[in-house]
Amino acid sequence: MSAHPVSTPITAELLRGAVELENTGHGVLPHRLPARARARGADAQLLMAEAQPSGVRLAFRSRATAIELDTLPTKQVYVGAPARPDGVYDLLVDGHPAGRGSVADGHTLTIDMAAGTTEHRPGEPGTLRFAGLSPEAKDVEIWLPHNERTELVALRTDAPVEPVPDRGRRVWLHHGSSISHGSNAASPSTIWPALAARLGGVDLVNLGFGGGALLDPFTARAMRDTPADLISVKIGINLVNLDGMRLRVFTPAVHGFLDTIREGHPATPLLVISPILCPIHEDTPGPCAMDLPALAAGQVRFRATGDPAERAAGKLTLGVIRDELAAIVSARAADDPHLHHLDGRSLYGTRDAAELPLPDALHPDAATHRRMGERFAELAFQQGAFGEPAFRQGASGESVG
Repeated sequence: MSAHPVSTPITAELLRGAVELENTGHGVLPHRLPARARARGADAQLLMAEAQPSGVRLAFRSRATAIELDTLPTKQVYVGAPARPDGVYDLLVDGHPAGRGSVADGHTLTIDMAAGTTEHRPGEPGTLRFAGLSPEAKDVEIWLPHNERTELVALRTDAPVEPVPDRGRRVWLHHGSSISHGSNAASPSTIWPALAARLGGVDLVNLGFGGGALLDPFTARAMRDTPADLISVKIGINLVNLDGMRLRVFTPAVHGFLDTIREGHPATPLLVISPILCPIHEDTPGPCAMDLPALAAGQVRFRATGDPAERAAGKLTLGVIRDELAAIVSARAADDPHLHHLDGRSLYGTRDAAELPLPDALHPDAATHRRMGERFAELAFQQGAFGEPAFRQGASGESVG
C-alpha cells in the first residue's frame, strides 16, 4: 500500500447482492432481507442467515495494485462439532478468480444445539489484503463470506475506485434454503447460484437462507419489491426439515407466495425449482434432527425422525412436495406463460448421489455445488426459463451427465 492510501466509503453503490445496508457502530452490515421483513416474525435462525452475505460482493473499477478491507466478522462455534474454518473472501478481477483470503479476528457466537442456547463474545476487526494486482483499469469484485456475518469497516486502495458501470446484465433474484445459501461450498463465489450466475452472465441477488425457505409471507413481499429480470424459488427441503406444514396448508401457501411475487413482477420469468435428491427425506417426513451419536464422535450428520406412514395424514416428504409443485405450476401456467418448473433432481439426482453422496446426509459438498451450478446454467440459462427456447414443463426428473 502506498504511503497515502485512498480511503473510500463503503456505500450501496459499491455493493452488489445486498438488499439493504445497516449502519453499525463499526461500519455497515449488508442485509439480504429489508428491515420491515426482519421485523415480521423472523426467528433467530433466519436473522442469523440473512445477515450472512451469501452472494454479496464489493464491486468497483480501479487501477489499484493493492487493496485492504477491514471487516468485523462473527465466527460461529457449535458445541461438540468440529471447528469451522474462517470465512473465505474471493477476489475476482475482470470476472476471473485472482485471490482468496480470510479474516481471523472478530466476534464469536457459540451455539449449543442440544441445549438451544447461544453466547456472544465481542471481538475486534481484522484486515484482508490483496496485493500484486495489475495497474491497468479493471473490474474488481470481493465476494464476502457466504456463511459468516460480516460488517464492512473500511476500504483502502493505492489508486482511486469508482462504481462498476452498468453493463446491461440481467438481475437474477433467487430464493432457497441452506443449499442455495452455500452450505459446505468451498468459497462464496463457488456456491452453486454464484457459479450459475457467472456462467449465465447475470448479476445474482441470493435470498438463500439456511433453514429459512419456509414460504414466509415477508420473504415473498421482499421478493415482490426487489428489482429483478429473472426470479427463481427453490422450495421444499426446509418445510420437510421443520415439519411445519401439512399438504393442506402447503398448497395454498405456495400459491400465496407466488401470487405475492407476481404483484411486483407480473411478467418476469419465474422458475419454481423442486428439491434436489436427499435420500433421508425422499419418503420419510421430518422433523430433521442432528445425529447425536455421530456428533459425539466429532461428525456432523442429520437424520429424518418421521414415520413414512404419516404421509397418509398429509405429512410432507420431498416426493410429495415435488409432485405437488409440478401440479401447481402446471395449473398456474395456463394463465401465466412466464411461469416455469424445474425438477431439482435434474441438478442432483440418483446417479449423482451414488457418485457424490451428501456428506452430512443433507447438504452438498464443494464438488456438488459446482455440478449443480453448471447444470442450472445449462438447464435454465442456455435452454430453459431464462433463455431460449422456453423451458418445457415436465422435464425429466433424473440427473443428466
